[in-house]
Parts: sequence; C-alpha cells; structure tokens
Amino acid sequence: MITHFVIHFVGSPHHSRTPSPAGQDTLTLRALVSTKDAGVIIGKGGKNVADLRDQTGVKAGVSKVTPGVHERVLTISGPVERVADAYGLVVNQLLSGGQMPAPPGTPTNSSIRLLISHNLMGTVIGRSGNKIKSIQDASGARMVASKEMLPQSTERIVEVQGTADAITRAIREIGTCLLEDWERGVGTVLFHPTADDRQSKRSSVSGTRNGDHRKTNGDAGHRREDRDSPSSPISPQPTQQANLRTQTISIPSDMVGCIIGKNGTKITEIRRLSGSKISIAKEPHDETGERMFTIIGSPEANEKALYLLYHQLESEKERRLGREGAHEEETPVEA
Repeated sequence: MITHFVIHFVGSPHHSRTPSPAGQDTLTLRALVSTKDAGVIIGKGGKNVADLRDQTGVKAGVSKVTPGVHERVLTISGPVERVADAYGLVVNQLLSGGQMPAPPGTPTNSSIRLLISHNLMGTVIGRSGNKIKSIQDASGARMVASKEMLPQSTERIVEVQGTADAITRAIREIGTCLLEDWERGVGTVLFHPTADDRQSKRSSVSGTRNGDHRKTNGDAGHRREDRDSPSSPISPQPTQQANLRTQTISIPSDMVGCIIGKNGTKITEIRRLSGSKISIAKEPHDETGERMFTIIGSPEANEKALYLLYHQLESEKERRLGREGAHEEETPVEA
C-alpha cells in the first residue's frame, strides 16, 4: 500500500489545485467536545444524533468513550451548508441540555472547538488575519485560534463563540475555505484524546480535507516514490514485513537540511524513534523544487515518523522567523 502526502508551509505559494478525490462538495469537520456534551449530542439511545442526521442529511458520529478521558471527538460530514446547519443544531442541543437558561429575549452564547489541520490555519486566518476578521464580521461570531498543535497530532483548535446562528454562519465560511484549499490538509495527523497527553498517543494519518478519513488517490504531481534513492535506510524486522506501508511526502529543498541535521544526526534520531525506514531523494522530483521522502514501516511507525518530520519542520520555520525578526530589530534606521 502506497500513500502520498505533500507538506507545505502556511503562506507558501499555491500550486495548481486538483479536484478532491472524494468530490469537492463534501466536507468532514471534527470538533472536540466534553464527555458530558457528547452524551447530550448522542441522546438517549442515540436519538439526538439520529435526529441530527435525519434533519440535515449529514453523516455524524462521536468517538467512543475512553476510560479516564474527559473529551471525545464529534465528526460531521456532508455538503458545507448542511455541516454548518448540523453544528448549529448541536449548539442548540447543548444550550437546551443543561446549561443555565438566559433571561427571555437575551441571545444565548455557546462555543464549538473545531479541530483544524495546522496546514490549513493560514487559509482560515488569512494574510495579517484578514480572513478570520472577515469571517467574524460576516457571521457575528468570535473566533480564537490556538497557537500550539495538539499532542501527537498536526491539528489545532479554532474555538468559535457566539449564538447558534452566528456559529452556523461562521462554520459555513470556515468550511468553504477548507474545501477551496483542501490539498493543504493532506497528511494531517489527527488528534485523539487520551488519558495523558504527555505520553505517546495513537494518531491517524490520512489524506484529508481537514481530518477526513478517506484515503487519497495520490497527487498527480507527486507520483514518484524514489524508492531507489535510499539515504542510510534502516531495514525493517522480518516479522513486520506483512504489515509494511509505504508513504511519500514532498518537502521544500531548502528545508531538507534541517531534517537531516549535522552529520545526519536528526534524521537518524527520527528513524530510531519512529522505527520506520526513511529515504530521501537526492534531487527534486519536479519543477516545484521539492524533494521526496519515502517512509516505510508499520502504520503506527509511519504515523510517528510523519509527526516527527512535521515537528522538525515547524521548529525550523519558527527559528528562521525569529532570526529574521531579530535582524530587523538590529538594523539601524537611517534618518
């Protein structure tokens, strides 16, 4: 099984867009909810979630209960309008499911914590925050984007606050943004709540449009696997052969050095921690100037490898931005 991923940085130039493998009109949007709220959303015998599906035509479900974990993931999939309407109904369910009622005539506010791929945050926020401001102005909702990725994932939280109608309008705008730029979400490492977020967690990697579990059919511009260009590969154990998976990711050439590290120390550490074999193409695979990384290992090992690679890239990006900022502060201004 070979799966292709492409890693881009927020703010990097867009490449030509290709149609979504599962159709451009379908959005899968995940949200983090408390165990208590999850019970309200599901309802007695699953009645509430069944009604939600019937009323909006979406696919909806809540992740299973995990002992010691107080959060679960709500997943809603369908056309953007219906997904937004479904989240609006969820907010109304939560408001009527035990929260303190507001005085008559007073708009009642709530919030939804959306899980958004880090690579898609630039699409939602926009240059200098223009897009998120536009969404807030048009919807009447308030949006707060977390700065950190959730543990063992490449997802961040965008909390949407306001009335049910305002949240519905905001999610409609957010969903439209995500679909228009869905390719940036390919390779997302999904967040799964666990009892201790400081420990290693089970993550899911998939070709996604913001966390959609549908597999990709491969990117047209990234078909080469470069399996013939290994860089100090680590051979998998014979007992793992039956469960091996091959995944490829494209990384900008100017970022490859930060992954390899001095004398190969960083890539060696990533191989050791993940248990995957990682080979690096010696030359860019197309006109984008990106180089192909091929990851071979068990699904779990590959997920860990992808997370570590992504984390190293983000650390390097932040280091470079900090260095540029320091240089600007030190540059004297001429009168």
